[in-house]
Amino acid sequence: MTQFFKYRLDHILFWAFTILFHGYTRIGWINKAGWEHFILELVIRNGLLACSVYLVIGLALPRFTSGRHVGLGLVWLAVALVIYVGGKNAHDLYYYEYVSGDSSRVNFFDNTFYNLSIVLFYLGFACTLYLSKQWYLQREQMRKIELEKLNTELEYLRAQINPHFLFNSINTIYFQIDKQNNAARETLEKFSEMLRYQLYECAGNTIAVEKEIQYIKNYITLQKLRLGRQYTVELLIDQKLTGYLIPPLLLIPFIENAFKHVSHSTDRVNEIKFELTKSETALRFTASNTTDGQTSTEPGGIGLKNVTRRLDLLYGSQYLLNIRQQPGVFMVTLEIPFL
Repeated sequence: MTQFFKYRLDHILFWAFTILFHGYTRIGWINKAGWEHFILELVIRNGLLACSVYLVIGLALPRFTSGRHVGLGLVWLAVALVIYVGGKNAHDLYYYEYVSGDSSRVNFFDNTFYNLSIVLFYLGFACTLYLSKQWYLQREQMRKIELEKLNTELEYLRAQINPHFLFNSINTIYFQIDKQNNAARETLEKFSEMLRYQLYECAGNTIAVEKEIQYIKNYITLQKLRLGRQYTVELLIDQKLTGYLIPPLLLIPFIENAFKHVSHSTDRVNEIKFELTKSETALRFTASNTTDGQTSTEPGGIGLKNVTRRLDLLYGSQYLLNIRQQPGVFMVTLEIPFL
């Protein structure tokens, strides 16, 4: 079934059925006006219908299903209706007035009602097929996620070291550090918090955004320890960003990438900047860093392809990822809906 959708066979069958049905209902035009106007009718009618259908399923329906920019979705729906009804009314006027000579069929209100009924029927049919397809693909995605989660858990169990031994060792090292060396103790304490977060709190599919932000703060603090005075690191967080859930460790690969590929200039400041803001229904994350030249697009060593694959599995088409390489600056912008 996935291969069926992959090669757009659903679109081919839909339009084959539509064109054949329209041809059957207009077969009488061959005797009245000839093959030329019969074919012209099929081309105009199905061309207008195709414009309307793809405007709705491509621009209007996603806004209705996501609940974002519903007003803009209504505008696109209205545009789709106007395109079909207006175009078909114009063609009906031309055909009945100048081709068939049946001026009694030239009635603006009757034609508008009829054409509106036709386009609404096909839009409803097309949207039903589209939503059914999305439901099936989403179900397949969930099945893949479950399989990947199972494989990940198995790999994790194979590679897992004893957490109690690890934390006991950290505590031992902590108390062996000279009490006067507060910086070393604080660093080890933050490292312990990060490790605890990864081992115990990231087991679920979602995490409170506040905990993820604290993890990011600890990570940045540790990274700043190895940077000199020629580097500035800025983290801006929207105070309204509380009470929401996001997938754990989703943003870290982009943060790692910024530290990994920041410029190392000695005659200017090397900058890294992160920003987390909240829109009406989504989290917006921006990471930017100055560069010496070409920046790798392999965040955290796992590759951009793996990061985008995880985003695809989690959000489908409901996320926005924009990566820009400008002279001297590399920037990533990610927008994801809250879970």
